[in-house]
Amino acid sequence: MNMAKYTESAKELLEHIGGNENISVVTHCATRMRFVLNDNDKADKQKIEDMDVVKGTFTNAGQFQIIIGNDVATFYNEFSEIAGVGDTSKEDAKVAAKQNMSFIQRLIANLAEIFTPLIPALVVGGLILGFRNVIGELPNFGPNNDQALVELSQFWSGANDFLWLIGEAIFHFLPVGIVWSITRKMGTTQILGIVLGITLVSPQLLNAYGVAEATEIPFWDFGFATVDMIGYQAQVIPAILAGFVLAYLELGLRKIIPNVISMIFVPLFALLPAVIVAHVILGPIGWVIGDWISNVVYSGLTSAFGWLFAAVFGFAYAPLVITGLHHMTNAIDLQLMSIFEGTNLWPMIALSNIAQGSAVVAMIFLNRRDEKEQQVSIPAAVSCYLGVTEPAMFGINIKYGFPFLAAMIGSSIAAVISVGSGVMANSIGVGGLPGILSIQSAHYLMFGVAMAVAIAVPLVLTFALAKTKMGKNAYERLGK
Repeated sequence: MNMAKYTESAKELLEHIGGNENISVVTHCATRMRFVLNDNDKADKQKIEDMDVVKGTFTNAGQFQIIIGNDVATFYNEFSEIAGVGDTSKEDAKVAAKQNMSFIQRLIANLAEIFTPLIPALVVGGLILGFRNVIGELPNFGPNNDQALVELSQFWSGANDFLWLIGEAIFHFLPVGIVWSITRKMGTTQILGIVLGITLVSPQLLNAYGVAEATEIPFWDFGFATVDMIGYQAQVIPAILAGFVLAYLELGLRKIIPNVISMIFVPLFALLPAVIVAHVILGPIGWVIGDWISNVVYSGLTSAFGWLFAAVFGFAYAPLVITGLHHMTNAIDLQLMSIFEGTNLWPMIALSNIAQGSAVVAMIFLNRRDEKEQQVSIPAAVSCYLGVTEPAMFGINIKYGFPFLAAMIGSSIAAVISVGSGVMANSIGVGGLPGILSIQSAHYLMFGVAMAVAIAVPLVLTFALAKTKMGKNAYERLGK
């Protein structure tokens, strides 16, 4: 495609979107145009989807998104020139999109914005913990196949110890990243967030992992009161609470302290109270809340009714992605890891992603003569198996309906197998086929079985449902 070819398509899209007066903000990502519209009803979704350059549409997080493909940047430049809309940042788009959200949607969007910048580190950490698991805990090596690699080789022993340097930095010192991310999101001073985060994990404090076994808790003695010197390594909720206190203190102080002295007094009067409140009030409260949430989830998954919890979660996770509520699971996973040294929730997420990708694979075969559909479905299946589900779900599965249902059912069955056999992940990881690298080594076999189910069941069900009335109605609705 080239710029000249996009001219007519851009004019056509502008007309179908409701004209430039209906565009509040427009930007783009790797494959999609992202619109925040003044009135979503003015956009003719059917006519837009019928355009040759368009691979699909969906609405998510207050944004109307149009899948263009790899040439989206070129198309965007042509469109913005014709539409007379200026270049706008993704942050501006997010702010504008929130005008179309409910209170709950805004809350979830804020949570997502906190954890999204941390995901690359969390994925790397998960892979490293998985690799350490293989070389440090799998007793399948040596002459009798009963030794771990670290016992056989000084190199692997050293590598195992060295890699923990990164694992500890990512997971034990996670509060530093969380508080930094909050200050970044709120537009406040990021180095103050980093400093506050460090005070939560300082070596001066009793490590969070040593609190349960400690015979005596050290404390600061102020004469009239004492404060326990407890660290919050890997704790999520205390870090979130402390981060928002710091951010709102700084924002408030900026309004009342004159600019000439703000450089001195805003950081001082924001950071000092935030550190005090974090250790005296929010830390202990956040610890209790985090423990409660983690214990409820873990107890639910390991109880006699764990299979039912797993079935419901496996079935409902993909719809949660549509609403954005799935971002809450990041905080729960990280909290589970801090208490139980692993998470039994995350494996189900990886299985759900695999199931959605498998449904798309079935649709690739069913629509093998539809070249336009293949341009969407093949890249969507690949990205889904690598943990990014939105192109698969919005571009194919939800559009047809029946593959989405098939994937949900396959995900539910796979989740029951995973939870029923006690599968645990070391951490959050790559949420697709590579997810097995984050699974604790003792559970590789059963997670492999669950993966096979997450691949096979959606494939078979999608083929089967395509021949039913549900499938035929979907094809008729889409004019295929």
